[in-house]
Amino acid sequence: MTAAVIVAAGRGTRMGPGMDKLFIDVLGRPVVAHAWARMDASDDIDTVVLVVRPGMEHEFHRLAEHHVRPAKPWRLAPGGAERQDSVWSGLNALQAEVEWVAIQDGARPCTRPEVVAETLAAARSMGAAVAACRVTDTIKESNGHGRVARHLERSRLWAVQTPQCFRVDVIRRALAEVQRRGLAVTDDTAACEVIGQDVALVEDRWPNPKVTVPADVPYVELLLGRDDSVRREVIAKQILSQDEE
Repeated sequence: MTAAVIVAAGRGTRMGPGMDKLFIDVLGRPVVAHAWARMDASDDIDTVVLVVRPGMEHEFHRLAEHHVRPAKPWRLAPGGAERQDSVWSGLNALQAEVEWVAIQDGARPCTRPEVVAETLAAARSMGAAVAACRVTDTIKESNGHGRVARHLERSRLWAVQTPQCFRVDVIRRALAEVQRRGLAVTDDTAACEVIGQDVALVEDRWPNPKVTVPADVPYVELLLGRDDSVRREVIAKQILSQDEE
């Protein structure tokens, strides 16, 4: 059994005061509703856990009723002080029979089903995998004072995204070790590095941005609008084909 854990407990302070990035309207749906709907529609996901801020439970029930209408079982888990605490809470909410988990950012609404499938397949082979894209810009490391310290070879650099997929016992063991050592990680695969667990890189060939600052919203609208147009075109062709038969 495979579950998606959608981490939706943050506020997104870089959006500006009074703005919750997860609930910004994009094409008639809040950002997090798009992320949830994508996981609900995935053939590779059996159940969904949403990790939310305490006090926001009612809002997510409203999302389910008015914007997502999920076909798959779902439940809520309370968010923690840090991302790793929220992920741990989500893992603790999983049913006992769940063996594989896809951890997804609630603010990443454009993840394609192909990416979910490929990342889970890689995790099943190695125990852990992450969707990522190759870095194409020239990257410099700073000295911390606004000057270039050294050049980094971009051919070996990847920007990691979500989903990040794991065998459940692997990510639990990794996060338990992070907790034991008193470490802080903002990326789930970083916990795997602590225990020496190999992580497969799965190249994401489609744009999969995270909504972080206001300038991200028009780009996400463009991508989601394009996906909706393609979906409608496919459905129309299927209907036409059936009529011709």
